[in-house]
Amino acid sequence: MYILFEGIDTCGKSTQIELLAEKHPEIIVTKEPGGTKFGLKAREILLADSLASKRAELLLFLADRAEHYEEIIEPNRNRVVISDRGFISGIGYALANGDFEFDALVKLNRFALKEHFPDKIILFLTDMETLEKRTSAKTLDGIELRGLEYLLTVQEQMKQSIIKLGIPHLFIDATDSIENIHQSILTYLKV
Repeated sequence: MYILFEGIDTCGKSTQIELLAEKHPEIIVTKEPGGTKFGLKAREILLADSLASKRAELLLFLADRAEHYEEIIEPNRNRVVISDRGFISGIGYALANGDFEFDALVKLNRFALKEHFPDKIILFLTDMETLEKRTSAKTLDGIELRGLEYLLTVQEQMKQSIIKLGIPHLFIDATDSIENIHQSILTYLKV
């Protein structure tokens, strides 16, 4: 089973993935970008926000996604694979950047993922107050420096994309307690 944990920075998805992996060490945990050797290089470029072209940014994310699918997801089809981010983030950020059309983005991602979308998606939804508090406690990367309103736009684009695609999903209130969120995830995934 291929499961995406999606959400904007500081929403708590990485914390929840760690809790799940501690309880179930048999689960394969990966991330986009950064789950492969190529992904680590792509992540450096993307987080530096050094590309002038948003199309180049999109294509780099797609190249990473294709490599990630080939190296990690496809060979482990018979196991539980949890990815910290994936194509929903890709679509959300691209739509928030403007100049991209939803159906075209879906088509490109289908190509990168060899027509295999995730079996389930868990999307963490935060609010401005929580986002302000959590981002003030860290050094922001190039994408986060685009602003909190931008991040909340990305979040809304992710949510709407999941609904449009009809992929089984769980929307999580990221402002809830770590334990409540963990229990909701365990119940949803039945693990």
